[in-house]
Amino acid sequence: MRNTPIPRLWLLTDQRTEAGLDAAIRRLPRGSAIVFRHYHLDEAARRAAFRDVQRLARRHGHLVILSGRAARARQWQADGIYGAPAKLGRPYPGLIRIATVHHMHELAQARLAGADAVMISPVFATRSHPGGRTLGPLKLAALARHSIAPVIALGGMTHQSARRLPPMITRWAAIDGLSRNP
Repeated sequence: MRNTPIPRLWLLTDQRTEAGLDAAIRRLPRGSAIVFRHYHLDEAARRAAFRDVQRLARRHGHLVILSGRAARARQWQADGIYGAPAKLGRPYPGLIRIATVHHMHELAQARLAGADAVMISPVFATRSHPGGRTLGPLKLAALARHSIAPVIALGGMTHQSARRLPPMITRWAAIDGLSRNP
């Protein structure tokens, strides 16, 4: 990992965020992070969109993390990678590695993979997975107590729902909660 602190606020992108993405990036506090996903785009369009996001994010002092493999993240000059613990691969100098975690087994995998931070979800109900099971603040806290890496809460997160997080959780991420006008 770089000698970069893990940001407090994270915006995840996807096709739902495209229309207001530039405005959302501008609204983020300096030093936040963007996880670029945009899985719906073909390779050329995804890379072009990544460059646009990266340019704007850099102007506002944000990190840009690529959902994907480390080799591509290095090629695209991302600040890090995001994905399932098993897909993080070996550590690459200069890349922050964010592992997605939904339960204790994945948390253990993230630890073995040496993840720099874990994004635990879904904390609250989300539009991404309507009707899906959620952790809630208590189960989130239970998982977080077993993590040696910084924890980022994801799932149904907004500025308002972030106030319901256990005090030990100071980082959070959102798709809708940060991409829509407040």
